Amino acid sequence: MRRVLVPEMLDDLPPDDPRARASRADLRRINRLMFNAHIAAALIRDHVVGPMRVVVDMGCGDGTGALRLARRLGPIQGAPRLVLLDMQPVVAPATIAALGALGWRVAVVASDAQGWIAARTAPVDLVIANLFLHHFEGPSLEALLAEIAAHARHLVATEPLRTRLSYIASRAVGAIGANEVTRHDAPASVRAGFRGEELSQLWPGRVVFEGRKGPFSHGFAAWGAGHDA
Repeated sequence: MRRVLVPEMLDDLPPDDPRARASRADLRRINRLMFNAHIAAALIRDHVVGPMRVVVDMGCGDGTGALRLARRLGPIQGAPRLVLLDMQPVVAPATIAALGALGWRVAVVASDAQGWIAARTAPVDLVIANLFLHHFEGPSLEALLAEIAAHARHLVATEPLRTRLSYIASRAVGAIGANEVTRHDAPASVRAGFRGEELSQLWPGRVVFEGRKGPFSHGFAAWGAGHDA
């Protein structure tokens, strides 16, 4: 399957639109079915070296993905900072409180990802991208990855796996009660997803893992600026 970027409906809906709220609930179920929190936690344990003092979740949405990942990682010592970054973050106070109970100091930031990371004066320790990178293609994707590599010590990403099986599964999300927004966006995300070493070819630093993780997910882990190994 050739990679094709297709606009997703959720990106253009106001955060408080009932269809957007229902689609975010669908995405929470889909993330669980893709095991993305489990996959990201394993990639972090296997490939992130050194302390995690500042972690950035790019395209955080409602923050529940970061919370599932934090629970997988377990309590964190030292009160590290977690930046929940999104153009239109919709993070509930209960989610922030749950992250705080696990030891994270949470900051919710409304900004575009590339502009925010480019403005860092010191490298962040880890950037997490869950179902985010597939929204970019060509020069835009290459430029975003270049800024992350220049301003982060590690990147861990979980993205849609672009295979026929994934596409067939994405067309069946109505079976779990997904609304019309998710029924459109799920196949679109698979068509824009990754396979093979497509991200490795664009990453300007050291790639430590890229490949299939589970039936529907593509994993990526890489080292960037300031890495001491």
